[in-house]
Amino acid sequence: MKSLQTTNVSSSSPSHTFNFTHHSNFNPSSSSSSSSSSSLSFKTTPKTTALTATTTTTVTHKPKRVFFLDVNPLCYEGSNPSLHSFARWFSLFLSPQIAHNSPVIAVVDGDRGSEHRRKLLPSYKANRKKFIAGGGAGYVGRFHPVISDVLRKCNVPVIKVDGHEADDVVATLVEQVLKKGFRVVIASPDKDFKQLISDNVQIVMPLPELQRWSFYTMRHYRDQYNCDPESDLSLRSIVGDEVDGVPGIQNLVPNFGWKTALKLVRKHGSLEALLNAAAVRTVGKPYAQDALKNHANYLRRNYKVLALKRDVNVQLYEEWLVERDTHNDTIALSTLFKYLEESKELIPMTNCVSNRPAITSKYVRKKHNNPISVEAKVM
Repeated sequence: MKSLQTTNVSSSSPSHTFNFTHHSNFNPSSSSSSSSSSSLSFKTTPKTTALTATTTTTVTHKPKRVFFLDVNPLCYEGSNPSLHSFARWFSLFLSPQIAHNSPVIAVVDGDRGSEHRRKLLPSYKANRKKFIAGGGAGYVGRFHPVISDVLRKCNVPVIKVDGHEADDVVATLVEQVLKKGFRVVIASPDKDFKQLISDNVQIVMPLPELQRWSFYTMRHYRDQYNCDPESDLSLRSIVGDEVDGVPGIQNLVPNFGWKTALKLVRKHGSLEALLNAAAVRTVGKPYAQDALKNHANYLRRNYKVLALKRDVNVQLYEEWLVERDTHNDTIALSTLFKYLEESKELIPMTNCVSNRPAITSKYVRKKHNNPISVEAKVM
């Protein structure tokens, strides 16, 4: 691994500092890349203890779970960029009830990450204020160095792959982590990640109304929709995603709502199977039948836009899978909250890691007024 450099290493040093440069188009067999890069830095505790009569080695066991932190959506209060929002959710995230010392991999959107989806659908995320380094006043982007700094001080590697959204990078890395024998928890409010849920993949979502993170599992999904997460992408391709600017079929056929879509997806299992069936036989009421036949390309386009890519050119490093060193957490967070106070931001914050437990909470699908109980259960 030619991009790995070791600095300040001596036989008496308490820790080793590794500096990573992760390239957008990383190729293990190549020592150079023409793409842009982002620096990663974190500390690991050496495994060998002091020498006595015999050499004693401390074995670091791999933890059972690996957390992925989807940074960008945590940086908003509603639709408004907010560094306070990131500080609050990250502080709660590091509590013993959520991530604590489990390995955490933070992922941010790469430059031009949404371009390939906007070519398919110009309205995709068109209403969102950009999260980019060097953004203008009022944009979260101007806080990007602050956010990256606190993540690294908390020994959380930060991954950014230009030309790709964070969701696609996470989806790609999740498969690599699962092959290593770990379970995965994705920390994000983004509904797109529901398509990844399995027995070994769950989501932990921020609930702003309760100021808590809440775990969401395969069982919760089945209780909510009475189908498996494999059908989630097909379902949302029909009903759309207003937050991401993906219009649903109801914009063309008002009678074709959530209940109709859910019933058809449950029966046929996938959007493609449903469209193929509708092309040769009657699958529902006349309005649904006509919609599926006349707007099949519309629905297939939504599917391409909403599907997470799992082939991003990004490589998982073993160093990201070790137990996270937490000794810097309190200082790093205190420094962040002090910065917020000095910058005269208006929203008051608590400058400590919260020890409040994750609680049993409600996942509310507001649009359809359907409250679903979500139990805070950790894998």
